[in-house]
Order: sequence, then C-alpha cells, then structure tokens
Amino acid sequence: MASKITVKAPSSTANLGPGFDVFGLAIDAFYDEVTLTKTKNGITIITDDNIPTNPEDNTAGLVVKNMKKKFKIKNGIEIKIIKGVPVGFGMGSSAASAAASAVAFDKLFGLKLNRNSLVELAGSGEKASAGSVHYDNVAASVLGGFVIVKTNPLDVIRIEPPKNLRMCIAVPKIDVPKKKTKVSRGVIPKNIKLTDSVLNLSNASAIVTGFMRKDSELIGNSIKDVIVEPARQHMIPGFVRVKQNALKAGALGVTISGAGPSVIAFSKSSADLKKISLAMVRGFTTANTKCQTLICKPSKGAIDKRR
Repeated sequence: MASKITVKAPSSTANLGPGFDVFGLAIDAFYDEVTLTKTKNGITIITDDNIPTNPEDNTAGLVVKNMKKKFKIKNGIEIKIIKGVPVGFGMGSSAASAAASAVAFDKLFGLKLNRNSLVELAGSGEKASAGSVHYDNVAASVLGGFVIVKTNPLDVIRIEPPKNLRMCIAVPKIDVPKKKTKVSRGVIPKNIKLTDSVLNLSNASAIVTGFMRKDSELIGNSIKDVIVEPARQHMIPGFVRVKQNALKAGALGVTISGAGPSVIAFSKSSADLKKISLAMVRGFTTANTKCQTLICKPSKGAIDKRR
C-alpha cells in the first residue's frame, strides 16, 4: 500500500438557481490538490496558502481527523494543500479540499468506500468553514458532473451533463466577509410563499429533466430562483445589471454561484461565450467593480494523480 497519495478535486457551483442545498455541478474552472502522507503520529497541515493550519479549522484537516477516528487508523498524517479554488467566492473552495482529502484517505488506506460514504465524510469537513454540514458542493467535487443530494438517509444521484453545456463565470474583486457562507445563509427568508415554492420546484424539476435529456437549453432556461437569489443579490454589487447584460448577450440562464459573490451564466458551446463574459464585466463595471471571467464546462470528480 502506498505511503503517499495526491488527489486533485474540481471547483463546483451549487444550487443552480432553484436547487438550494440539493443541486451541485463540478466545473473545470479551478482545482485544489491535496497530498496525504503517512507519518508516525498526529495530523499536520502544510500549505503556502492563507488558510487555517489547525486541523479543526481546516476542511481537509477535519475530514482526515474524522476518518482517522471512524476507521481507527493509528498512523499520523501529513496533509499538504495547494489551493487553486479561490476561497469565499461561491465555487466550492472548502468542498474541493474536503473532497480531495476524503478520496485520498480512502485510497491511502485501501478502504474502498462507496460514493455515498465518501460524500458523507467529505461533507463532515464543511463544518470547519460553513459552520454546518451540507453536501451539494462536496458531492459534485467527489463525483463530478451534476449531482442531486437526497438526505435522510444521504443518497447522491449523479447525472452526466450534456457535452455542449458551458458556463461563463464572473468573479468580482470584492472583499468577502469571514465565514461568508454563514453570513449569506443568514439572509435567506424563514417563511416563503407557496406560489414561490411551486415556481422554484417546477424549475428545479425541469433542470433535472434537462440533464437527463442532455438538453442544455432546457437546463439554462430553467435556472430561475425566486426565493434565495432575491434575498442575496444585495450582497453582490451590480448583480441585476450583470444578469441583464448576460441574458441580452445570449446566456440562457444566470444566477448566483453557490453563496456568491461569483455570478454564473449557463449557455451552450455554440453561443458567443466571449460576448457573454464581456457583458458580465460591463455589468460589474456599472457598480465600479472589477471582475475576472472564466469560460468553463462540467468537470470530472476528484482523481488520484497517479492515474
């Protein structure tokens, strides 16, 4: 058995509009890389990035700690983390590290865990950054493609995305609050109108059908959220203009990526993706905000770099 394993896991976008805490999609914009090495004792974290190095406060560290305890592993473990996914911008940064750690731990100790177990263990790391466990981003990062998270008991459904699905992501250059996920969850309304719930449910059902049928147009046209997006959009300067601009430039659907502040536009490979990206840049410019844009497609999940 190997004494060292390196796994890279992709960024992801959660919710996809109406699928709050249920939908996730792995995207090839950024990757985190985690190397686990067996040592004599303890858990140590090595990184050049500005992230916590106490295992309790680090998603990768917490996953390793939990897995070590659950599977009664006596070895110590050194965790080396190279962050590629920007922290706090709604692209599953904490989830990518957690996903890579869970998959690496499974391989390092030959546990041969099934996918639900891997997702559950990776999800346990989210407590370190989000303050609560949720599985949408980690499921996408572990498994790749489009995921639907069923809970109680946890059961993750994975669907292969259409080959022509493309996303334009605009990442604004703004300061994000510490514990941003917790802050952005705090603004979500406690009570919602039945008509809003029905509208979100119909759009979410159509998104799933779009993935099943490999119909990017149906997916994009159904990315409409009347519950969470309106409550969060004030946290993103220029959001309304960014969304309007992208739709005018040919995007099928536009929403907040995860808890934000990145904005994601869904489209097809045949669209003018540069035009959509530039339109999003112009939207942020109206709020005196600079942004970075990326054109990306769905990604595979966490992979062992030896393969």
